[in-house]
Amino acid sequence: MPIDEARVAELKARLAERERIIRESWVRTVEAQLVREKLDRCYETEGVNHIESCKDLRDRYIDMLRENRVKGYKKIDL
Repeated sequence: MPIDEARVAELKARLAERERIIRESWVRTVEAQLVREKLDRCYETEGVNHIESCKDLRDRYIDMLRENRVKGYKKIDL
């Protein structure tokens, strides 16, 4: 059974797309970790005023937590 070159090219393209999606997902996750580190530093430096002073970082971090989850290439419906 000869392997069809079009099928091989399709599989390679699909694997490359999976890798790209996973890589982008991890980059967004690391960005969220960096924002969290900035938020921790803001909490430590601002002391009792951290609620007002760190509001923008806090809101940004919460939005990133909602949106930037590591996603694999498989979709599972629960």
